Amino acid sequence: RYPMASSGSMMSRRWLRAVHVARSAAQRQNKHRHYNSSSGTSASGGIQHQCVRWQSNGNGNNAPNPYLYPMRTEHPHITTTKASDLLEPKHKQPEDDKSKDLEALAQQKATLNTELHPKHKILAQPPSYIHDRAATASPFNNSSSNSNSNAVEENIPTTLLSNNISNNIRVASQEMPYGQIATIGVLLDVGSRHEHLPQYTGINHAMEVLAFQSSTEDYSASDISARMDALGGVTFANSSREQLLYCIDILRESVDEACAILAGTVLRPSLLEEELEGVRQTILFQNEEDPNMPNPMLAESKVMEGLHACAYKDQPLGRPHLCPVENVGNITADTLQQFRSAHFTADRIVVAGAGIEHEKLLELADKYFGHLTVPAASDTAGNVIPGSEASLYTGGECHQPTAATMDGLTRIAVAFELSGGWNELEGDLVPACVLQVLLGGGSSFSAGGPGKGMYSRLYREVLNRYYWVEAAEAFTSFHSESGLLGIKGACPGVKSRDLTRLFCEHMAKLAMFPVTDEELDRAKNMLKCNVLTQLESRLVLFEDIGRQILTYGKREGIGRTCERIDAVTKDDIMNIAKKALNKPPSISAVGEQKDLANVPTFDEVNGWFRGS
Repeated sequence: RYPMASSGSMMSRRWLRAVHVARSAAQRQNKHRHYNSSSGTSASGGIQHQCVRWQSNGNGNNAPNPYLYPMRTEHPHITTTKASDLLEPKHKQPEDDKSKDLEALAQQKATLNTELHPKHKILAQPPSYIHDRAATASPFNNSSSNSNSNAVEENIPTTLLSNNISNNIRVASQEMPYGQIATIGVLLDVGSRHEHLPQYTGINHAMEVLAFQSSTEDYSASDISARMDALGGVTFANSSREQLLYCIDILRESVDEACAILAGTVLRPSLLEEELEGVRQTILFQNEEDPNMPNPMLAESKVMEGLHACAYKDQPLGRPHLCPVENVGNITADTLQQFRSAHFTADRIVVAGAGIEHEKLLELADKYFGHLTVPAASDTAGNVIPGSEASLYTGGECHQPTAATMDGLTRIAVAFELSGGWNELEGDLVPACVLQVLLGGGSSFSAGGPGKGMYSRLYREVLNRYYWVEAAEAFTSFHSESGLLGIKGACPGVKSRDLTRLFCEHMAKLAMFPVTDEELDRAKNMLKCNVLTQLESRLVLFEDIGRQILTYGKREGIGRTCERIDAVTKDDIMNIAKKALNKPPSISAVGEQKDLANVPTFDEVNGWFRGS
């Protein structure tokens, strides 16, 4: 307790004596105090914790000592209080509201069927084939017969693909054993690249916002919301530059009604004026800039929008994906109906599902989508769907000034073309994904931990080295015929030039020096881990099935995908970087007007790579 009181020390003995004197004085002082044990106050009105501390000043007198805790001669008065006793709820729920909630809960329980179907019930004992396989694979089984090792076929779920019997709509699904929830949805081969007329700009964004929010022939918008709540379902919608997705996550027993709501939303929305006005207000809100409330997501979206606009100038892929404010007025029922009639055809639709029997999904697809027609061959012969023509990469720059923001950051992206896009499945597609993970990166603030990419190159050599870098992250953006590989980030406006230079140096480094074996192995393992972990999600599995069928007409097994990742070499990484740097760069920046002047121009950045 007294580290200074070592044996044989004169100073320590004096110090102990002073402590003894102080304690005695404190005890004497306490004898003259009268405490009220119930209130914890003395007769003189002081708080009982206020005891005088003393020390010897060497002259026989005692003086207050601020380094000693006071001595107590009585037991403290201890009370126990709950936080709920001290804090009154701001809003007490009336008793009648509680009863209404209980009634609603009872109605929902009566509506939902939570009884497991017999074929999906968990067995009390493991299936026999598990015992057989375990015995076959036992390390104590010394049998060398190859027939024994292949005697039992593993029950691995596979993706099934069929054509709807009525109009050849593609239907794909994968069962998830023991799961009681299914995800069903529709994917369409239509996106912002198909908005070839000025009045169509922003239509796909509007349809995403309108999804499941518009009345249909059978349900009003409020009915759709109420039925989803009653059935325990969740709706999702997503639009991109090339594809549009609608889906519902629902209990297996309710997939029929859910599919009816899905078909009505996709094929027969009422497009009422009050619903469209809600869409317009939502888009205006998403584009609203408030200097007192910075919106990093809006800035990030603007960076990527500007990047595509300058990378594919006056090309289908360069068209805005998010609806510009000036085009909000073009979102009308007539415009939406014209666009939908031109692109929502049976040959451009995939009905997909995860956690549902394939025969059941075929039945639902035929029931709700079997009436769709396929354009006649004579109508499509020699005709190219507007927006489907190949986009040519041009490169360039796009600076977008914003209002003054609280964070004062400038966001920059530098990218180069990945030729081939999704069609390079056998070529540069997978190596480019490995390269993205190898560069990694993220925000300057991260929770870290295993698998968070803290050992990626951009974290080690940029974020951890330069204090002024707020974010630095590699990205890829793939499309049918082309793609982008680059680095984006954020920094204070005065450092915009330095950050752009850093991004360019790291892109050049990939083309000049091979990556290390450690970096490559880590990137490949992390990519496989990310893919496998994501596919554990039913929603991700559904999306992967639908997008692969829509893009390739088939779904590649996860085993083959892992083989492609393992086959990537250091030479593949270097070759991708060299081919990318042979093209002109694309530079996008978003920030305050005074800070954008610090961002290097396209000619300057292009000169860094061309030696001029």
